[in-house]
Amino acid sequence: MENFTIYNPVKVHFGAGVVEQLGAVIAPIHRKVLLVYGQGAIRKNGVYDLVMQQLHDAGCEVWEYGGIKSNPIIEDVDAAAELGRHNGVGVVLAVGGGSVIDSVKIIAAAIVAQCSAWDLVSRKTKPTGALPVVTVLTLAATGTEMNPFAVVQNQQLGIKTSFSSPYSFPVHSFLDPAFTLSVPSHYTGYGIADLMAHVMEAWFGKGDSPLADKIVVSILQEAMEAGPQLMGHLQDYNLRARVMYAATLALNGTTMHGRLHGDWGVHAAGHVLSLLYGVPHGASLTIVYPTWLRLMKDRETLRVQKLLGHLFQTTDIEDGIQKLEGFFKSINCPVRLGELNLPATAPAEIVDQMIRNRVSGMHHQLSSEDYRTLVSLME
Repeated sequence: MENFTIYNPVKVHFGAGVVEQLGAVIAPIHRKVLLVYGQGAIRKNGVYDLVMQQLHDAGCEVWEYGGIKSNPIIEDVDAAAELGRHNGVGVVLAVGGGSVIDSVKIIAAAIVAQCSAWDLVSRKTKPTGALPVVTVLTLAATGTEMNPFAVVQNQQLGIKTSFSSPYSFPVHSFLDPAFTLSVPSHYTGYGIADLMAHVMEAWFGKGDSPLADKIVVSILQEAMEAGPQLMGHLQDYNLRARVMYAATLALNGTTMHGRLHGDWGVHAAGHVLSLLYGVPHGASLTIVYPTWLRLMKDRETLRVQKLLGHLFQTTDIEDGIQKLEGFFKSINCPVRLGELNLPATAPAEIVDQMIRNRVSGMHHQLSSEDYRTLVSLME
């Protein structure tokens, strides 16, 4: 095992009705609040009203920035940061899923740094701090509610990339599984796929950590047990809670202790599909992961075989990959590019973008020929 330091300052409030504590938590931090949310789902499902009532009762002054996209863009981050900066806000509240929370992490740092958000993301400017971030989660998927990571895309430059800073951990995250009851079937499935991909990226990272491996397998087994049940019972609070908790554990650092780093090559490849064609993040991962495993089966044979053996009780790698694809299909996720109704030019465009951005993992480096093979396997 490698040396490691455990640091996670996020205070998680999990369970039914926890948002009733929101006002009491935010008011002591600052009463000028920038509220950031997505395309309006929280107005339809009642979460917006609950949050605003809490802020009003706590005597908070609120500025709103809505409309964050499912694949968040840097222009929204900059606009929201300017709104918060102009009005002297002291805390940024994200109400939404991963895209909203990721955006808020960068917004909070950009307000303090007094610079464009892209300067931070591109590492031209180093973060010197960030406003406190509070989150109210409405989608179980990314685990961003308990980590310092964010992803954003710059359409003008053709780049989708990550941001991380020790200042970007949320200070409080509110997780009420009931807030995910209105998430439609396909996005519920994408969330399950995303949490599974996170722990597989740890499994294929660099470093030997047996206990972390056992945690990875347990999270995957939990997702694969509760996920299909949830797809058939979308209003089941307990199943929503199980998936929400699994998603949070999948990327809060627990699976990485004892390793040098994860791999993240599948995420990088998936980002290309989102950047070029707006493919939902989770859907991109279910297309890429089985094909990446096929690419890796002769390079990481024992590691691939061991994981698939845990999940599907098979020693046959191809059989295991096919069963993984079958699972993804069972949660309404695509496994081939042909399911996405993309233009005929898509495969060539995807390869070109991968080569241009040198899409690869931190542990398993890919060549231009690997990109071509990977995309051909996706078709």
